[in-house]
Amino acid sequence: MLNKYPLWKNLLILVVLALAAVYAAPNLYPPDPAIQVTPTRSGAEMSDSVVKHVNEILTAKGIDVLADEVNGSTALVRLTSSEQQLAAKDLVQRELGDDYVVALNLAPTTPDWLLSMGAGPMTLGLDLSGGVHFLMEVDMQDYLSGRIKNYREELRTRLREEGIKYRRVVIDDDKINLVFVDAVVRDEADAFLARNYTEFLREDVDNGDQYLIQLSISDQKKKELEDYALKQNLTTIRNRVNELGVAEPLVQRQGRNRIVVELPGVQDTAEAKKILGKAANLEFRLEAEPGASRITTEEYPFRNDQFRTARLEKTVITTGDSVTNAQPSFDENGFPQVNIDLDSKGGAIMTQVTRKAIKRRMAVLFVERKPKTVYEMVEGKEVPKTIQVVDKSIISLATIQSTLGSSFRITGLESAEASELALLLRAGALAAPMYFVEERTVGPSLGKENIEMGMNSVILGLALVLVMMAVYYRTFGLLANVALLANIVVLIAMMSIVGATLTLPGIAGIVLTVGMAVDANVLIFSRIREELRAGRSPQQAIHEGYNRAFVTILDANLTTLIVAVILFAVGTGPVKGFAVTLSFGIITSMFTAIMLTRALTNAIYGGRRLQTLSIGGKV
Repeated sequence: MLNKYPLWKNLLILVVLALAAVYAAPNLYPPDPAIQVTPTRSGAEMSDSVVKHVNEILTAKGIDVLADEVNGSTALVRLTSSEQQLAAKDLVQRELGDDYVVALNLAPTTPDWLLSMGAGPMTLGLDLSGGVHFLMEVDMQDYLSGRIKNYREELRTRLREEGIKYRRVVIDDDKINLVFVDAVVRDEADAFLARNYTEFLREDVDNGDQYLIQLSISDQKKKELEDYALKQNLTTIRNRVNELGVAEPLVQRQGRNRIVVELPGVQDTAEAKKILGKAANLEFRLEAEPGASRITTEEYPFRNDQFRTARLEKTVITTGDSVTNAQPSFDENGFPQVNIDLDSKGGAIMTQVTRKAIKRRMAVLFVERKPKTVYEMVEGKEVPKTIQVVDKSIISLATIQSTLGSSFRITGLESAEASELALLLRAGALAAPMYFVEERTVGPSLGKENIEMGMNSVILGLALVLVMMAVYYRTFGLLANVALLANIVVLIAMMSIVGATLTLPGIAGIVLTVGMAVDANVLIFSRIREELRAGRSPQQAIHEGYNRAFVTILDANLTTLIVAVILFAVGTGPVKGFAVTLSFGIITSMFTAIMLTRALTNAIYGGRRLQTLSIGGKV
């Protein structure tokens, strides 16, 4: 029988529409504006007293609190008004100090029954209401100072290997002074340096009975080092962004020593800032032997017990830069640990050192560079100023039972610390310290305005299309309108399921999808009219109209889909957002404009004796 779908196909369409309605529903629940408070120390728990103090701070300043909740180490304080978010953030951050990170957030309000089904709202892009913009600056001076210290240690080793006797190798500002006993030895060292260290500018200096070679890094080499540091940091930041699972991020260089990071769809800015900016690294050192000189040793506290300390040798066996992989897991007793893999160089050094240090204890030193806010008086006003402090603490001190190689494990960590440490090491260490010079969250007012403008464009375009289709194609136009509304629901559901980020250009893609979806119906209805004019019966005209228009519709949508895929592959930022919604829109419109309208047409006209069709125009 013409124009009848089998039962399974009708049920399939109903199931798809029902699932689409469920997974699109979370977008009807707007999130609450909120501030998020997180301890800066990894693994620290949030106390009720801190949450109570935050509520008191806000209430005292007339900021209304809707609710608060604590989830592990994070406290989320919901506010009644988005206009109060920035003021609340600044106020709480000032009162709590650098022990806590206070960030803007949007607290979800999706009902639990939807969340239990895996349904969640679409992620909104940076230009709407969900995202953060960071401007990070690389501390080149600190990086170059570190490289000069490395050069000093390397020169000491190389000169000893070459049999060139020196008195001392010291750093004077940004220069390295090599002191020799006589001019002959200095000349010998000069020739060696000329052959092996072309990156240095050399200057011979006579100072009484001392013969010096003063080394300074050339401007060209400085630029090369700075470019390397920035590129390495750029790669590390990108890796960390990937670990965060951010959709359509932007990480790019700005100027000589800055990096711009935009994370659309991210509301947990505290966690993002904590991971991106942490210049964390590891140092593996042997514990100092009893009676060792304080000149060659240093004392450090334990990370989980600040009152307990241990004295370590200054010599570093290897660092986190040699780590090729790091994965959190649990030991045989169920305690958290991090499994470490070193590269060939780091593994060889570890083997060489630990072979001679069996039964001695080796420490894993966690090196963290953290920002600290201080307030200075400028023209009678307190102005915040951020300085960088280096914090070193011991996270593990264990006895070496046998020679260690390229693979071993670190124990003595909390679960959260193990996961964070593994993430940082896996993503790569920062070549140079970085600090945040600017942090901007796209304000709720701007995002709200963009959403309203985008929604108005969708509603206006949709309304005009609905009216035109109903007037021009009558009953068939109404069926197309039902399919068009269903298409938007299915499109939103698909984007919510896959976690796609909706941007302002993405809304433009939805508007275009509305036109493209109805265009398929126009082709079908025009074909049905042609079949009626050719003398076919209404049932045959419907059957032929859908079948013969299908090839044309498929070709048109397939070519557009190819273009959308290319746009997504080569485009960035706004172009990707447009390509995403356009691609999904093409897929959903093929379903609704062909299958759904055919099912509705079959339900109304299928199996009936028809003399005419309400399809408008002259037939």
